[in-house]
Amino acid sequence: MYSQITNSIEVTVQPAFLVDHSQPESGVYVWTYEVTISNRGAEPVRLLRRHWRITNAFGQTTDVQGDGVVGNQPLIPPGGTFSYSSFANLPTASGIMVGTYDMTSDNGDLIIVAIPAFSLDSPDQLARPN
Repeated sequence: MYSQITNSIEVTVQPAFLVDHSQPESGVYVWTYEVTISNRGAEPVRLLRRHWRITNAFGQTTDVQGDGVVGNQPLIPPGGTFSYSSFANLPTASGIMVGTYDMTSDNGDLIIVAIPAFSLDSPDQLARPN
């Protein structure tokens, strides 16, 4: 599990490799990841946009941006949480994801919330010493 707090907003991510959806012989590796966003602050926040940077084992990077998450722009009250699941696929047996959420507070201030970098690992990943 990976976790990071930015401006009283905690983002926790739990990735898992999807064996049944992956086809390593065809260069298709699929992961699911569950994200929990916890508002530890004193006022509500709304998640407006997301930005992901996904890097595969070849060092190729893909940027994914869009409004909200899984079709929602949730309002998270103080002490509240919002959880969702999504997926990523790569042409390699491993990779890494990292990103940010753009959120606003009740008074309209923009808050850039860090999504912790997390590893996408599959059973087919080759361990490489430094």
